[in-house]
Amino acid sequence: MKRSTKRRVRDGVLYAVLVLAVVGVVAAADWEAIKANFLDAETWKSLFPDIIVVAAKNTVVYTIIAFIGGITLAFVLALMKLSPVSPYRWIATAYIEFFRGLPALVVIIFMALGVPLAFQWQPPGGTVGAGLVALIMVSSAYMAETLRAGIQAVPKGQREAAQSLGMNSLWTMVSITLPQAVRIVIPPLTNEFILLLKDTSLLSIVGFTATQVELTAFGENALTTAANPSPLLAIALVYLVITLPLTQLVAHMERRQKKAAT
Repeated sequence: MKRSTKRRVRDGVLYAVLVLAVVGVVAAADWEAIKANFLDAETWKSLFPDIIVVAAKNTVVYTIIAFIGGITLAFVLALMKLSPVSPYRWIATAYIEFFRGLPALVVIIFMALGVPLAFQWQPPGGTVGAGLVALIMVSSAYMAETLRAGIQAVPKGQREAAQSLGMNSLWTMVSITLPQAVRIVIPPLTNEFILLLKDTSLLSIVGFTATQVELTAFGENALTTAANPSPLLAIALVYLVITLPLTQLVAHMERRQKKAAT
């Protein structure tokens, strides 16, 4: 048997196994229970429009705030880690390793509960503000390493050429290195934005008012009220509506970068 024929037979078998598995799952599912527990019409109606105009909106707003704060701090940390001054490198390295080693939930609880108790100081925005500060601190540690890698990926010859034209180190970094580094790291930073959007669900631990809830807290409240898991499916679908276009955008940008590299 030819190799191409063997490959077609193998692929046919694999497709058949997949189809049989899907048919088996569909046949075994209790569709009446699924409809009653996840597709309850009255529960779904009660979620709108607040699931969109309050919960989804707050989720996006919290993500944008945390991302802007995180990337701003990440730029500072990345430059400190690349600094020729040793203490700057030590401080940046310690910060990055510390916050990359901690779960985001632990940092959120510490900022929302531990800091106010220990120092009698509440971050702006109350517990929600404290949670956002925690997300900024954690996300900045990850984004700093991404930015550092992007800066180091810019060919060294370009920096040397700029300096040979009389540019100082700061102006070379701002006008030559950083613009190219940002283009390189846009796909991983977009991935970080998606992860940060999902991490806003951890803010539900700090407590919200009715107008502050993000998607996960909204779903938990609705689940308690309705005694029905339909709200969980609803918020999962809203998360997918937000994140799937972003993941496709990342894939598109990565394909463009590969084409540009070749």
